[in-house]
Amino acid sequence: MKTCSFSLCSLALAISLAGCAGLPDQRLANEALKRGDTALAEQNYRQLADLGYSEAQVGLADIQVETRDPTKLKQAEATYRAAANISPRAQARLGRLLAAKPDASEAERQEAENLLKKAFANGEGNTLIPLAMLYLQYPQSFPGTNAQQQIDTWRAAGYPEAGLAQILLYRTQDTYDQHLDEVERICKAALTSTDICYVELATVYQKRAQPEQQAALIEQVKSAYQRGAIPATRVDSVARVLADRSLGQTDEKTAQAMLEQVAPVNPGSWVSLAQLLYDFPELGDTDQLMAYIDKGRAAEQPRAELLLGRLYYEGKSVPADAQKAQTHLLSAANAGEVSAHYYLGQLYRRGYLGSVEPQKAVDHLLSAARGGQLSADYALAQLFSEGHGIRQDLVNAWVFSQLAQANPSDQSRELAAQLDQQLNPAQKAQGQRLLQQERQARGAMGLQAQAQPEQGEDSL
Repeated sequence: MKTCSFSLCSLALAISLAGCAGLPDQRLANEALKRGDTALAEQNYRQLADLGYSEAQVGLADIQVETRDPTKLKQAEATYRAAANISPRAQARLGRLLAAKPDASEAERQEAENLLKKAFANGEGNTLIPLAMLYLQYPQSFPGTNAQQQIDTWRAAGYPEAGLAQILLYRTQDTYDQHLDEVERICKAALTSTDICYVELATVYQKRAQPEQQAALIEQVKSAYQRGAIPATRVDSVARVLADRSLGQTDEKTAQAMLEQVAPVNPGSWVSLAQLLYDFPELGDTDQLMAYIDKGRAAEQPRAELLLGRLYYEGKSVPADAQKAQTHLLSAANAGEVSAHYYLGQLYRRGYLGSVEPQKAVDHLLSAARGGQLSADYALAQLFSEGHGIRQDLVNAWVFSQLAQANPSDQSRELAAQLDQQLNPAQKAQGQRLLQQERQARGAMGLQAQAQPEQGEDSL
């Protein structure tokens, strides 16, 4: 009779007893994750991951990614790598993580492409969109690939993701509004297999001011959620479209009802409700707003820290308090909330903590700008042009005033025009070089960043 090694027998025993009390259980972890109980899910995933189960390693890394904490993102990358040799799912996840990494090296971009292609060949979904994002964001890294031609090839082959890649291209090239009919056609066809299309269709109907179509779509969203066909997070994202003034006429009461339905199982929706009351004070009083924020903070939601920091920064609903604002904004920034860097930069730039701290202001505002915060470039242009607490630098001011035109305001246009007149030809040439370098450092914004950034207060 053959005997097995101790470790092999132990592994066999663990498999045979999976699901018993006290032992890690992937099914239990998966169900806990669906309920929003990330602590229980993480506990079970981690124990199974330590035993070498690749799917559990992927589940554990997924939880780490969701936190958006830079430290945990590094842990997730290492965890995905540990499983990538044998798991196409891990290959796809690692490829997506590297593709979205803001400071990715040339080698990491090439690795991301190879991983995504390999995962796609092995039948993994959600690989074409990050591939398209790579080609759009870093054309210099893939000179032999034309993004539009590649997307056309995918669409001709009938891959469902290819339509979403086309929408990504429209968003990146800022031609989304010119292709609303096509976005609608693509997403109606892909709705049953790709739930992000609920958000895209809600956006289309909001922009077109089509309340009847929007109402019918909302009923579809509710039905799909009740059947378990879409997660609570998707209901949340559709509700936030309904409350977005930049997209057209809002339906904040419907948004509130949708968020209240899912908040008990999706802690992030408590923060979405708080944001809704912040934007539409008539929907609730300050006590209700703070109660929502408290629930979000209890669930360790970084957006709750961001919103509370903003309230103390602005003195809106609560007395202004720069120290408290800094505390909550730093917590949010450390957890990956880009807009928190913008408000921290403004705190330091304006000396709200007692004195102007120009280097901190530049560091935070630049982080915000490179993360897609639309008001940060104008704040940087102001900082370098005014020279309050920092040496005036008209070249840098000109660079950021030009970048601010991606989200122009009357003030930013006026400042850009003034600076354009002040620079001599040599300074202008230097500014053009710096502008090109900064644009290359940022790249195009991807589909994963399409949620509307927090708006700043440029006029202050």
